[in-house]
Amino acid sequence: MPIRARLKLIPALAALTFLTATDLATAPDPEATYLGSYRWPSRGDALHGGVSGLVVSPDGQSFVVVSDRAAVARGRFIRDDRVISGLRTEKFLPLKDPAGRNLEEINVDAEGLTQLPDGQLIVSFEGRGRVGVLDPETGIVTELPIPRQFRDLQLNSGLEALATDPQGRLLAIPERSGVLTRPFPVYRRDGGTNWSVPYEIRRDGGPFLIVGADVGPDGRLYVLERQYLEWRGFASRVRSFALGPNGLSDETLVLETRIGRHDNLEAISVWQDETGAIRLTMVSDDNFNPFQRTEFVEYRVLQGAKPSPRPLDPAGEGG
Repeated sequence: MPIRARLKLIPALAALTFLTATDLATAPDPEATYLGSYRWPSRGDALHGGVSGLVVSPDGQSFVVVSDRAAVARGRFIRDDRVISGLRTEKFLPLKDPAGRNLEEINVDAEGLTQLPDGQLIVSFEGRGRVGVLDPETGIVTELPIPRQFRDLQLNSGLEALATDPQGRLLAIPERSGVLTRPFPVYRRDGGTNWSVPYEIRRDGGPFLIVGADVGPDGRLYVLERQYLEWRGFASRVRSFALGPNGLSDETLVLETRIGRHDNLEAISVWQDETGAIRLTMVSDDNFNPFQRTEFVEYRVLQGAKPSPRPLDPAGEGG
């Protein structure tokens, strides 16, 4: 979600370069291997930036992104020894309603993106919580029926993460749970207008908030979370879960970075490379801020990642 209004990012991130070096020197061993980062230049595209949703193809070669200013773009990765070294991209295209009008006001904040088994792209929004089918060639979004609960989500903290389960059902997760120790609800579209909450994600009372999700080729739900500390920058965390008939289980901490290791990572896509390893491709939301950057970041998941720690004492950002 856009956080520029409340976080005073411009003065804060001016000091980030110095602090990043300090944080990297003391970063703990990760639970996934860092492969590399690539900064995506704007090349004069006025809609470039604010990337919040990402889908990467199963072979890791192409991608689609959406931004929180209601735009979509497609591209292909250029890889050198399996690491991103460049991009071939199209310009961002404005999102439109079925009548062909550009989205406006509270309708613009596209946050989550996922792909159904039939190839359809689904986008979620948080200003006015809803989901819709996205045509990436035209930018047209056709809304799907939503439950009443979506209307009651916290302001500016709505449907931040979107995924598709192994049965092809949509999973939607809000950024906040309302209370520091209340679990994050995971909404599932069971068909038509029917949505349920079959899963909850443990919230440990700390400052990490959910910003992205995907179900990997291993059938596990991967959740990307973000922490922000004023004057210091961002930290990222990825947890994974087994999806079961009685809820989520086998919570595993896959990755947790120090403040300043990366920019504002807001979207994640999980795929399997030719070696059989699980890859995490993430992309940052620069908030259209000159002190930030749009960057793709990739990790390879290690075998036997550690279980997540037990709940912490309530602290940090609330709500």
